[in-house]
Amino acid sequence: MRIIMTSKHTLPPFRTDVVGSYLRPAYLHQARSQFAKGEISADNLQTVENKAITELIEKQKAAGLKVITDGEFRRSWWHLDFMWGLNGVEKADLSHGYVFDGIETRPETARLTAKIGGKNHPFLEHFRFLLPFADAGIVPRLTIPAPAQFFKELYRPENKAATESIYPTQAELIQDLTRAYQTFIAELYAAGCRNLQLDDCTWGMMVDARYNNAGVADRSLLKEEPCDCHSTTHTVISDNVQSLAELLLAINNAAIEGAPDDLILTTHVCRGNYRSTWAASGGYQPVASVLFGRENVSAYYLEFDTERAGDFSPLAEVSGDKKVVLGLVSSKTGELEDKQAVIDRIKEATQYIPLDRLCLSTQCGFASTEEGNALTEQQQWAKIALVKEIAEEVWK
Repeated sequence: MRIIMTSKHTLPPFRTDVVGSYLRPAYLHQARSQFAKGEISADNLQTVENKAITELIEKQKAAGLKVITDGEFRRSWWHLDFMWGLNGVEKADLSHGYVFDGIETRPETARLTAKIGGKNHPFLEHFRFLLPFADAGIVPRLTIPAPAQFFKELYRPENKAATESIYPTQAELIQDLTRAYQTFIAELYAAGCRNLQLDDCTWGMMVDARYNNAGVADRSLLKEEPCDCHSTTHTVISDNVQSLAELLLAINNAAIEGAPDDLILTTHVCRGNYRSTWAASGGYQPVASVLFGRENVSAYYLEFDTERAGDFSPLAEVSGDKKVVLGLVSSKTGELEDKQAVIDRIKEATQYIPLDRLCLSTQCGFASTEEGNALTEQQQWAKIALVKEIAEEVWK
């Protein structure tokens, strides 16, 4: 198990932290629309993106953040753009998008056309642009979808046939998928990255009784078979949450196996974040022993802004000296939380995990997709200022 620990908060996660995505400025929305219509070139769009990201970085520094991201400004989705950048993957349209509370997303997905590979991913250039802005004490962070998230995308009902035509068994698929992530991580590290965040909705969906094991594949068409993921043999699939949790854990851990010790790997667990709506409900308890106890990351960014995420008791399962970033401030609404109420909830969480291993952030990013959540940029920065103010008071 590779776990990075530090007694001082000079490394992420920080007491005041963020999940990573930010609201796009109006001029960036306009440029992306013009590019989609063929009115400007890719180079023109990149120039606008560079300007917007540069301005965003300055705002992050001015807000007192110790971590900077590019806000995911070059992406349309928090996850699909990364998948599209892998070898053997194409952008595809569907008849229906992801279903959220009262709304449906754009109907897009990532579909296989060939064997999966991870070489020369376009996100490497995204990070290289960010790196020079890392002043002393500032950590540049890249966010990507977790391997488990990609795995489940490939078994959406509309993608299953394409996936199985290239990978007749899940064992073959998992082997190439995890190797592709290992390749990407190695090349990203060589580019200078030391903080990689794996965003993962699979756990948040599993705890919702409406989903549980849904989304992997049509169970009647799947066979139970052994899968040897780096010497860990497990059942590929069966009809209960525990088996799926074990499978996704094995995929995530295999994909980050062998990563350099000084690459800080964390994960963010979400229940959906699209235009201020959500997709799933349920506390962490059904998956806590697997996710918190055995995933080989050094910290968890966890949604805790509403009752949909349950109580703090599952945090007792967080193993070793791993840290937890409490997402107690909503990125979905513009209304500021009551400061004392947030402080009280942090105190409540210390019943299960020591205060020294806790940090604070918004519950998710402000724009998991380019549409963004239903609040203003001013409200976005007010939320971050509140997180900072609370963190400074709680941790002095």
